[in-house]
Amino acid sequence: MTAATDAAPLPSPVPKARLASAGDAASPQALNLLSQALAKPARAAVTPPKPAVTALKSAVAAIRTQDYALGTRQALKALELCERWHLAWHVLAIAREKAGDLAPALTAYETALKLAVDEGPIARDLGRLAQRLGYLEIAEKLLLKALELSPDNSEASNNLACVLRDQQRYPEAVALLTACIERSPEIALYWNTLGTVLTDQGEMAQSLTFFDEALRLQPGDHKALYNRANARMALGEPREALADIDQAIPLCADAHETATMRMARALVLLLLGELEDGFDTYEVRFDPRMKDALAFATDSARWTPEADLEGRRLLVFGEQGLGDEVLFANVLPDAIRAVGPGGQVTVAVEHRLVPLFQRSFPEATVVRHRTVRHAGRLARVAALPAEAERPELHAPIGSLFRRFRRSLEDFPRTPFLAPDGEQVAHWRRTLDALGPEPKVGVLWKSLKLDGHRARYFSPFELWRPVLSTPGVRFVNLQYGDCARELAEAAEQGFDLWTPELDLKDDLDRVAALTKALDLVIGPANATLNLAGAVGAPVWLIATPDHWPGFGSDGWPCYPSATAFPTDGFADWDGVMGRVAQALATRAGAAGAA
Repeated sequence: MTAATDAAPLPSPVPKARLASAGDAASPQALNLLSQALAKPARAAVTPPKPAVTALKSAVAAIRTQDYALGTRQALKALELCERWHLAWHVLAIAREKAGDLAPALTAYETALKLAVDEGPIARDLGRLAQRLGYLEIAEKLLLKALELSPDNSEASNNLACVLRDQQRYPEAVALLTACIERSPEIALYWNTLGTVLTDQGEMAQSLTFFDEALRLQPGDHKALYNRANARMALGEPREALADIDQAIPLCADAHETATMRMARALVLLLLGELEDGFDTYEVRFDPRMKDALAFATDSARWTPEADLEGRRLLVFGEQGLGDEVLFANVLPDAIRAVGPGGQVTVAVEHRLVPLFQRSFPEATVVRHRTVRHAGRLARVAALPAEAERPELHAPIGSLFRRFRRSLEDFPRTPFLAPDGEQVAHWRRTLDALGPEPKVGVLWKSLKLDGHRARYFSPFELWRPVLSTPGVRFVNLQYGDCARELAEAAEQGFDLWTPELDLKDDLDRVAALTKALDLVIGPANATLNLAGAVGAPVWLIATPDHWPGFGSDGWPCYPSATAFPTDGFADWDGVMGRVAQALATRAGAAGAA
């Protein structure tokens, strides 16, 4: 877990994390149990010397005051004196987990479990951390072990249900939670987690009943408030969602959960169009206690909005998913102007975007970035030329919005990415050869469709009203494996022409193709962002919590885009019918012309 490797591309910050896992290794109750065990160290498998006991007591005291660095040092001191003392490994694991050092914490928990006499508490803590890190199969085994030792333990039962949910084994998660509720209906934890299982499946309205019941049983439950906020945001109730989050944050003592809720708060503010507060709060995405929070490997100083950029050497890092790198790039012309001819802007982006960005921003130097994982942390590195002058400042690309996108009036009115002109001409000739009808590109999903993300994309079979539109020639722009959907379309008599092009990786040519089309329709995935950035006519199928709408009825980063919002979360029939009707009107007008 300590070697540096290429990491997978980071997802966008939407959809948001759920808070349902139970247990806190540093809760007063958990620390009291550790203190009781320290009072009787002779009961351990090994007998620690008194200085080791004293050091570990100091470590527990430091964790109580949230001084996790001191807790780590004191636990390591105890281990120097008694290396096989499971309690010292357990305390070290807790200190490192609370400090956000998750990979070392995982190793420490594993060692503690191997050495422990009473495995139950450590198995629960280790299972919860393994789930947080995404090691779901390992987490499931650990939690099953914990339940063997304590069959009625509510924490282990609840967290096992969370692991089943995260593996999209929804019927098993529901069955487990239903049994738990029948046995102990007074436990709010189960109701909250069952609500998150429903939201994972897109059943937002139904989930509110379970979050409300959790809050009736345990008023002020910050997890249920936060989860209800996410459901309300998805249902198009952002003000109510913001009220829930603002109530939940002061009730939370866990730094990781607090950061998660602040991230959700930022997205609600952006959805509402409160851009100044929203983008300032959005900086929480780099809090190391956030899952997969990025750090930037550079010796330059971090840019702040008040810094004077004129004449400076600025390194801008692309961030989040590929679509976000494109969306946030609409701010680059502002940054280049602010630096001026006496300075230099270097932009580090996903390697597939380098040719397109270099053509679009000739005044800047465009390089690729790499993301590496080291000791459980993600770091992004810019592949700077050896002869290049070192940057003085660096900024994540989204952070530049804090200075240059404070209101809707600050957004561009023209495209900001420049496709290859020869490629655009090539695709126009190719499309013209297909016939006289308008050429409409369609795409319907993202490359990653786990339980969280699938609910943001309409099932392909619901595209039938759109694909039935007469007088239109449809072009398949969907990247990734879409053989099943194309076969389904062919069986129904729909002809989707697929270009001879790598739609996933050859993004420079994809951008040119979208510019050559008469229209592009789809959800906000990477290709639709590219189409909007080059100025192609775009129809966005938008969910109620589409925060890049920034309080408008459109998509401000892309002036050529028109938004078609759903009537409610996962309510696809209505919006697909409206898209089909609008497309028929457009095709009819084109035919008449």
